Amino acid sequence: MNNILHVQEGDWQAIEARTQPALVDFWASWCGPCVVLTPTFERLAAQYGNEITFAKVNVDELPALADRFGVRSIPTLLLFRNGEVVERLVGVWPYEELARVPDRYIAVAVKK
Repeated sequence: MNNILHVQEGDWQAIEARTQPALVDFWASWCGPCVVLTPTFERLAAQYGNEITFAKVNVDELPALADRFGVRSIPTLLLFRNGEVVERLVGVWPYEELARVPDRYIAVAVKK
């Protein structure tokens, strides 16, 4: 999808520097649950992509980044706000539950 950033070597600093919250999916192509989560993540990105940055990190390509954030199981979704992890979700989640995460941070961003 066009509104999902696929993080490559050297891209991470741009994600951390964003003032907009970022929801990052740590995944791998061989991971069945990651494949199951992908349509939900894409749907969230289509709905919230103007208010939150959506990014994917392939843990096979960027293992040091996964280690830096303590990603031990995939899929792991991390929500960053001002460069800090404020939410961590591990595993496959239904759309309705995952949509509550951006809703919390969009409301916070609008209030400030």
